[in-house]
This record gives sequence, C-alpha cells and structure tokens, in this order.
Amino acid sequence: MTEGLDLHTVRIIRAIADAGSITAAAEALGYSQPALSQHLRRAEHRLGVPLVLRIGRSVQLTEAGQVVARHSGTILAALAAADSELGQVADRTTGTVRMAGFPSASSTIVPALMARLAADYPGLKLHYTEAEPPEALALLSHGSIDIALTFSYPGDPSDPHSDLAGVSLTELFADPMRLVLPAGHPHSTEGTLDLADFHTEKWIAGCPLCRGHLLAACGAQGFSPRITHATDNSVAVLGLVSAGVGIALQPQLALERLDVPDGTSIHPVAPDNDRRVRAAYLVGSAAVPAIDATLTALQTVTAAWRDQPSQRNNAS
Repeated sequence: MTEGLDLHTVRIIRAIADAGSITAAAEALGYSQPALSQHLRRAEHRLGVPLVLRIGRSVQLTEAGQVVARHSGTILAALAAADSELGQVADRTTGTVRMAGFPSASSTIVPALMARLAADYPGLKLHYTEAEPPEALALLSHGSIDIALTFSYPGDPSDPHSDLAGVSLTELFADPMRLVLPAGHPHSTEGTLDLADFHTEKWIAGCPLCRGHLLAACGAQGFSPRITHATDNSVAVLGLVSAGVGIALQPQLALERLDVPDGTSIHPVAPDNDRRVRAAYLVGSAAVPAIDATLTALQTVTAAWRDQPSQRNNAS
C-alpha cells in the first residue's frame, strides 16, 4: 500500500537516484546522513516495501524505489507549479525558468528568446544549458529543467520523443534540410537537388540523431552513404566540405549564423525531410506563470522560422 508516501520521501529517492549514495543525497538535500537514513527506514516501514538496497557504501533502488524515482519528476514539477502559481497568481513577470536546447538553437532561437523575455518580462530569469534532444528530455523527465527545446526527424526509429510519459509537446516549426557541396562540384550550380544522385559521394555526418537521419534518408533512396568524417560542429562541417573532402546534409537552422566559405553552395534537397523543432515540458507545468510566459515568447520568436523559412544560404 502507498498511502504512506510523502513528498519528503519522493525528494530523497530522487536525490539518491541522481547522486548514487545516501551520503551524497544527504549532502545535496542539506541533511545529515543519519537523519536521511532514519527517514528512509520509517518510510519503508509505512509503505511495507524496501526502497533501497544497501550494498557496502553504495545503495541501489529497489523496484519500489524505481517506481518512486520514475514519477518524481512529474510530482516535484507539479509541486513547483502549485507553489509558483500561489505566489505569483497575478504576476507573470517574475520567476526562474530552466531550459535546455540543442546547439544550433543556442545561436539562433535562444538569443532571440532571451531578448524577448528581457523586454517583456524583466523580472523573469532564464537559465539555459546546451543539450542534444535525448539528454534534454532526460533532464526534463528528472525535473532538472522546465522546458526542453528539441528536434526530431520524420520516421526516425530512435526518435527520443517516443514513449514519453507526462510530457507535453508544442510544435514550433519545420527546419528544412540543405545539401552542402564544395566549389566545382558538378551539381553546385543547380537549385533543388535529388538526394539519390549522390549515392557515390563521400559524406560528413553530424550528431547521433543527425547521422541516423542521414542513414535513413539515403536508405529511403536506395543507397547507404559512405561516411568518411563525422562532427557535430557545423562550422567544421562547412570547412570540411569547402576543403573538398566530402558533402553534407545540414539543417537550415544550423547554417543561419554561419559564414559560408566562398564557393561552397547550399541547396534544397528532394524529397523533403525537414526536422521538426519542438518545445517539451511536463504536463501541467504551463500553469506556472513564468513557464507559460516563456512558452508564449518562444512561439513568438520562432514564428519567423515557421511562417517565412529563411532562404539565405541557398544555391548561388
């Protein structure tokens, strides 16, 4: 029976799951190790099941402990939402929002979002960290952040958004893919290019999700790309393409703030395989005024990408 479960126990189990030991969890929560151990014993007695297994100086969550840890992110986020809403019921302009986003968003979407929030809600603080979608969604599920700015590719079997529990998704915009060619390439003076025409090329791959998309997109055209280099740095990708060591498939957003090397050409590609950019947040957390204001501002600043996809960096 679980009528004895309390928020203090939820916080402790979350801390143990994150820290890996009772001692480290106690330090993170600001308690003494004996006090935390005593609370755990009382909680296990009330619940009638063990929550942790003590193995030497370390601990391991039992199945019951894993159940509590799995739900802890949603529980603690809901508590924070209620606490924030009670304290700011008439004020959307204060509070702290924690966000994680992927690298190409860091130089495009995030600066615009910060500028918008600074202008509209000067009392609202945005704490930002960079993380690829799988890591960002894990941080969200653990309650470590409030909003995850993510992307996914159509038909991707490893889509990190699959089987998410307790998470809401807001579609922001479609980010078109571009084929990057070096100077002198036979197709460099053309417009939209057919991906199937590049089955004999050497390819430069990106991050794990982008690499998976490259494999899937080429596979759908009947060939497996010959990947000779890999980097998740778009500046490096352009440098490698410019040096003539390969070609690359890059999202438009990743090219927005870059100076394209002379002679390098950027092309729309067929068939369309745009990646979808999304905002993810825990169910119910949009009731927090600061999170709601941030999500609203995020939709505003991404409207330019949604309604008027950039034509910069197209073939020239």
